[in-house]
Order: sequence, then structure tokens, then C-alpha cells
Amino acid sequence: MAVISLHTSPLAQPGTGDAGGMNVYVVETARRMAQRGVEVEIFTRATSSDLPPVAELAPGVLVRHVTAGPYEGLGKEDLPAQLCAFTAGVLRDEARHEPGWYDVVHSHYWLSGQVGWLARDRWGVPLVHTAHTLAKVKNASLAAGDRPEPLSRVVGEEQVVAEADRLVTSTRAEADDLVTAYGADPDRIRTISPGVDLRTFTPAPDRDAARAALGVGPDDVALAFVGRIQPLKAPDVLLRAAAAILARRPGLRGRLVVLVVGGPSGSGLTEPQSLVSLARELGIEDSVRFLPPRAGDDLARVYRAADAVAVPSYSESFGLVALEAQACGTPVVAAAVGGLPTAVAHDRSGLLVDGHDPERWAEALVRVAADPAERQRLAAGAVEHATMFSWERTTDELLATYAEASRALARDRARGVAV
Repeated sequence: MAVISLHTSPLAQPGTGDAGGMNVYVVETARRMAQRGVEVEIFTRATSSDLPPVAELAPGVLVRHVTAGPYEGLGKEDLPAQLCAFTAGVLRDEARHEPGWYDVVHSHYWLSGQVGWLARDRWGVPLVHTAHTLAKVKNASLAAGDRPEPLSRVVGEEQVVAEADRLVTSTRAEADDLVTAYGADPDRIRTISPGVDLRTFTPAPDRDAARAALGVGPDDVALAFVGRIQPLKAPDVLLRAAAAILARRPGLRGRLVVLVVGGPSGSGLTEPQSLVSLARELGIEDSVRFLPPRAGDDLARVYRAADAVAVPSYSESFGLVALEAQACGTPVVAAAVGGLPTAVAHDRSGLLVDGHDPERWAEALVRVAADPAERQRLAAGAVEHATMFSWERTTDELLATYAEASRALARDRARGVAV
């Protein structure tokens, strides 16, 4: 099968640039498909002349680097101009194989959907598309000072929604957004929850050791943010809430630790030091520690060290960080937006907060992180909730969707329906 991930490589480190939950989704599902005997080839744009044309991500999973525009210096907003070049590269790669080499195309994000739409028509295979984020939804809940998504993206998404044989959403709320905002055919939508690696993200056998490795004392109150540093993800809300906590509880000064794990991304690139400056302005620079993005066991260690993980995003199609943290036994305080009410079970695995008022966030974070009994109750619920999600189940449901789309396409052809 062909997977299109134009704007961000599955080989990139999530948490900075354009790499995030979508990268994790593509990698984890591709690996598991290969384990089930499905050969997967992922097409992404080459961003360095040092990259090989083809790289093996895992046995049975190849990453094909397609040259489209200059290797460096292009932001995501520049990539629509490279759609033609990228599509040509994808089609040329397929032309080197015998006919019928790919039997399905799965595109991720609207730019990839534009490529997948043309590949679907050329190859005569079904197109399955996952948007991950939607412009109209993002524009309806912008953070202060953030830039709205352009009309070109809105139109591009509308085209892909109309053309895809199946649209995969992470939650019913996202499915409803596709129907109401984009006029999607409900019969073509399949809701498949993302998963979590339940072998890597597990509760800590020794939580104090995880805290010590990050310089967090056993009696400290540790709050964490993990993700890209950009207005959409709202890490500033956590810093403002931390300042409010110290104003309410000055006795926590010296014990409150705020871990911010990630790198600048998107509109956050224009002011990469904005959070550092904000911590200084709020007078909490001694409480905040900025850490680079990390993955696997190193990331799990951050989750385990925290008393609570904050996910204050303005828009979130699902929220893999919330799921990973809960799998590690750490309660999550999340904004009640998008897919987060699915990823977090309110008052059972964490708390959902309406809006982004720092005082309200401070109240929720203190309730979870500073009350040992409450934290223990929510931690148990967090692990239980996370076990309901796995990449194995996600992969099985995706494969069933591919098969369903292929059968539907074959039936249409047999009836002489134009496809």
C-alpha cells in the first residue's frame, strides 16, 4: 500500500517543526501493518540532500523521499506550490513497478490528500484519507495572536473530502465536523480511535527514580507540557496557571516544577523564545525547565515523573500526548475541545477544563497534582482508560476499512459506475 505524508517525515522527531501526533500515527500503524504481512511504502518530501532516495523504517516499511522544491527553507505554507512536483515524483516511482503495485492509498493531512486524489485516479485504487486537523475547526477557535488557516487550505480540504473513498476520523466529534462544515457523506466516514504503545508507555515501577533522573525531588509538585511550542498547543496557559498556583500557595515556591518538553513549531517559530520570556515576566523562571523533544523511554520517563500532564490546546483532533501520559499512570488536565473529551475520561482519568482561563486551570491542576489521594485515584483511572486504546486495534480497523473501500470500488466498476 502507499501512504502519503508530504509535509512531515515519519523519520522526524515528534515535538518540533511540523512533526507531532501524525508522525506517531503513521509510524505505529505502518509497523503493525507490516507485521501483518502488508508491504507499506511511505512517500514524504525530501528535506535534505543527505537523505537516501529510499530508507527502511522497519521490516516491510519503506520511506521514499521525493524531491519537490528546495530541500530547506520551505514552510508548510509554501508546500502547495510544490504539489505538482511531489505528485510527479510519486507517480514516477509507481511507474517503475508492474501495474497494480499499490492496492490502496492512505493520505494524511490535506496536502497529502491532494496527491492521493490524483494517485487514486491514475492507479485505479481507493483513497482513504485522514485529515488529522481541519482548517475550519482550527479557525473557529484560534489562540490570541495566532494566524488563521488560509482559504487555499479550506478549498483544498473540501476537494479531498469530496473525492476520498473513505474518510477516517479519530472521534465522532470530528466526523460531525466533516459532515456539518465540509458536507462529507456520512456513509464514507469511519471513526477509528488512535492508539498508544502500551509496551513503552507503562506505569513506573519506581516513580521516584523517574523523577530523580529529571531532577525532580520526591516532594516536588511536577507539572508537564509535552508537544510543539506554538499558540495552538497553548503551553503559555500552563505557565500562567503555574504563576496563579504560586500566588495562591506561596508555600509551593521551590517545590513547584514545570517541565516544558518540545520545540518551536508553526507560528511559534516567529518567537522561539516567547515562553522563556513569559516565564521571566511571570516571575516563575526558577520553576520552569525547558527540555528538548524526546521519544520512547525518555518520553515515558517525563510522563512518569509528572504529577499531572497539561494539554491546554485550542484545537486537538485527538491528543496522543494525553493517551501516552495516562498509560504511564499520570492524570491529565486537558482542554475540553475536539477529541480530548474522548482521550481523557473526565473525573476518572483526569480533568477537562472549559476555556483557557489561568485561574480555572490552576484550580484543576492543584486538585490533581497537589492532593495525593485525588492523584492516586485518577492515576488508577488513567491506566484503566488508556488500556482501551491500542495501535493494534487501530491497525486492524484501518485494514478493514481498506478492504471495505476496495470491495466498494470493485462493485462500482462491475456496475459500470464512473470512479
